[in-house]
Amino acid sequence: VTVTVVYTLNLFIHSALSDPNPITAKPGENVTLKCQAPNNNILVVEWMKADLKEEYVLLYRDGHLYPDDQLLSFKNRVDLQDRQMKDGDVSLILKNVTINDAGTYECRVVMKGANRRTRANLDGDPSCSISLSVVDPSGE
Repeated sequence: VTVTVVYTLNLFIHSALSDPNPITAKPGENVTLKCQAPNNNILVVEWMKADLKEEYVLLYRDGHLYPDDQLLSFKNRVDLQDRQMKDGDVSLILKNVTINDAGTYECRVVMKGANRRTRANLDGDPSCSISLSVVDPSGE
């Protein structure tokens, strides 16, 4: 008698929690765009700006950040708050905010899971959507 055990790795996007309140910052400040996935079985994290869908603000895949795939305006200004993503923390730190950074940011998370009915679809609804408002300190 031969017993064959097959392990299947299924990917799925999990709806994570996001902050419903917009974030307000002044130019030059650092901000954290909070996003929380349910655990640390994370394979892919994509942070994008809603009006710039073709490129990434930040891309993490298979344990590595991919700076060559990100928008030039965000190079050396973004990082994950916790690169280990302990407890599912996929929050984004945006340093030295500029007026051009204002807008809606979306985070998509692909996780390891056992849900056989759901496949990875990074084009689906974002796990987190956060609005960033940048105000001119001079009031103009």
